[in-house]
Amino acid sequence: MSGDVRFVLGASGHIAGVINPAARNKRNYWIEGEQGKRPERWLETAREVPGSWWSDWSAWLRSHAGTQVQARTRLGSTAFPEIEPAPGRYVTVRAA
Repeated sequence: MSGDVRFVLGASGHIAGVINPAARNKRNYWIEGEQGKRPERWLETAREVPGSWWSDWSAWLRSHAGTQVQARTRLGSTAFPEIEPAPGRYVTVRAA
């Protein structure tokens, strides 16, 4: 695909990608398929890549990013104060 839009099809969903970090190189993904009216055609012509699509996405982001800046040392502002330290309570709550 040309331009800033690119389609990548992962073999697993985003939750499996979080549970199995990119460093584990589990799963696979497909890229560079032929565009057309049928999604099946894209998959038939796409290139399968072993490993995590997160690494591919990270490289794509870097190629489109601007200059990196230092992270803030203090979060929030007067108008928007920090609620609690990251990652937040909701992360530790078990789903019913």
